Amino acid sequence: MKKFALVSISLMAFLTFSCKNDQKNSSENDHLQSTSDPAEMFRPSFHFTPEEHWMNDPNGMFYLDGTYHLYYQYYPEDNVWGPMHWGHATTKDLINWEHQDIALKPDEKGYIFSGSAVVDLENTSGFGNDSIPPVIAMFTYHDPEGEKAGDIDYQSQAIAYSNDGGYTWTKYQDNPVIPNPGLKDFRDPKMLRDTINDQWLMVLSANDRSFFYASENLKDWEKISEFGLNTGAHNGVWECPDFFPMKVEGSDEIKWVLIQSLNPGGYNGGSGTQYFVGDFDGKQFTPEKNMQNLEEKHPFWIDFGRDNYAGVTWSNLPGNRVLFMGWMSNWLYAQEVPTEKWRSSMTIPRDLILKKEDSVYQIYSEPFREFKNYRKQISVNNSGESNFVVSTDTGDILQNQFTFELPLKDGKKINFALTSKSGDTLQFGLDIPSKQFFVDRSKSGMVNFKDNFSGERSTAPRLIDSETLKVNFITDRTSIEIFYDNGRTVMTEIFFPETPYDSFAILEEGLKPQNLKVYDVRMKPSKKEPQ
Repeated sequence: MKKFALVSISLMAFLTFSCKNDQKNSSENDHLQSTSDPAEMFRPSFHFTPEEHWMNDPNGMFYLDGTYHLYYQYYPEDNVWGPMHWGHATTKDLINWEHQDIALKPDEKGYIFSGSAVVDLENTSGFGNDSIPPVIAMFTYHDPEGEKAGDIDYQSQAIAYSNDGGYTWTKYQDNPVIPNPGLKDFRDPKMLRDTINDQWLMVLSANDRSFFYASENLKDWEKISEFGLNTGAHNGVWECPDFFPMKVEGSDEIKWVLIQSLNPGGYNGGSGTQYFVGDFDGKQFTPEKNMQNLEEKHPFWIDFGRDNYAGVTWSNLPGNRVLFMGWMSNWLYAQEVPTEKWRSSMTIPRDLILKKEDSVYQIYSEPFREFKNYRKQISVNNSGESNFVVSTDTGDILQNQFTFELPLKDGKKINFALTSKSGDTLQFGLDIPSKQFFVDRSKSGMVNFKDNFSGERSTAPRLIDSETLKVNFITDRTSIEIFYDNGRTVMTEIFFPETPYDSFAILEEGLKPQNLKVYDVRMKPSKKEPQ
């Protein structure tokens, strides 16, 4: 039997905070108490989840007067997909969420599918009054009767407006603002203010490509271009696009980024989100040359894991910040995961950074910068001999962050493992010769609820050449979000252990991390971290 180097971590008790509104606020204390409730044992602590029932795509995210708004695809009568509504939640800090009333409900024109929202600061729409700027939402009407009848034009684009900052909405009387042009899949509009060309822009998914529209008033839209027919992954329907300019880190150069989800056809099967970088002249998006003829298994994905889909960015953020959040599940098994009262959660918000390396533009992802305010570093004592193991004497690895570096010596594989007392194991790591990261959840706990949940392990390419591997991963009860190499390669996966994971190990003998830091994630701001 191998000897393990035991590293004891003194975990401080999780902090609780009082709720301002017991009916709507989601507190850490609620989550701690819920562990004794079988229906709540898999609910994460600091990732957003609905109080109950079904949730999928994030929608309509915007920022106004210190509040971040999140809308989401929601079915309030069951824990599987059904007639879509827009659920609504708000946060001041991106970690403590307050549930709001349902924002948009189905009507005689159809279900309320995915879309976006913008703050009309100059009241170009004419919907505003003298108080605060109007917020305009655009969404897809999905007509279920037309779909049942065999029509193909059952999806159209509509708008609604809010004059109280996004809490109540009025649907536009002349909807739809963009009728269906004769396409079966015509949905998920994402609007933005193009300050460079002084216009409103909107991109939506049309079967296997992106359509671009322009407007002066958010009501009258003109189609200006198409993109994507001959590049990128196409083994599924394109959905939930996003489009925005980004400043290249370390320069004044501006590039445009198109995020485009598809299902199926993701990097590891099922749902996935790819991206393209290029130029935009006010009408046409032109990708970089190395992105003009991408194959299905190309290297430009926001997240290579199985469980980050339909993600988009917040609008109206101050400065040049690009803040992204996705749905933390996969259509392969989302409706069968073993959570009964509620289904699905969102990823943590992530800051996106655009870098240019060897003439190639690449997006890096990092945990949102405020996250560091909600963690407390835990002291680590190493008494090891051989393998490196982190175990917790006073708690489980439920809501933690690990950051460290590893020198890549002459080895074939680096194996990390999260394990529980019941023997459940989630393995992840790097195959050095092939430069492939992997996640293996075949023995992670409950896996038999759907055949394709465990299946083959997930893989992702290592996209930089460095003799040092930088690892940053975050756990929250039933998920892991791994940011390798400062966020160049990201993998997000969910899991459902029979008992909580209580140790982390590096399974190669003699391999110990450098600059290891372990944090307990809290729901109230922590004091200044030790340097």
